[in-house]
Amino acid sequence: MPTTIERELEIDLVLSPDHSVPVPAQLVYRSDDPYAVHVVFHIGSEVPVHWTFARELLIEGVFRPCGQGDVRIWPAKTYGRNIICLALRSPDGEALVQAPAIAVSAWLERTLRAVPPGSEGDRMDAEDELFALLAHRPRDEPGAS
Repeated sequence: MPTTIERELEIDLVLSPDHSVPVPAQLVYRSDDPYAVHVVFHIGSEVPVHWTFARELLIEGVFRPCGQGDVRIWPAKTYGRNIICLALRSPDGEALVQAPAIAVSAWLERTLRAVPPGSEGDRMDAEDELFALLAHRPRDEPGAS
């Protein structure tokens, strides 16, 4: 049976170097999607904003700057507290958010206990994954019937 590890937390959406606003967020990890982490931002719109990226990227970003392109993560200190910065970019825009390092690290530790690094592949059924990919192929894609 798949395990889901969730953590509600408040992050800061950085609007300018000296101004940010708190945003409720949720970290989600599912053992049936073992390579990914999901972050849901509740920004007051009808539909929350979802981001999915590699768990390994977040693990590395807790210790040192990493990532390129759409997701970049690095540790920092602001006003005497340790934070994790996430720079997110999509065709719809860019955002810089800051999360409390202690909360992110504790949540990550729980994911690592549930699915230790290197064992992610043991959690996946390659046949089911292939079926899911093929089932969602657009009809106008070459090879679609």
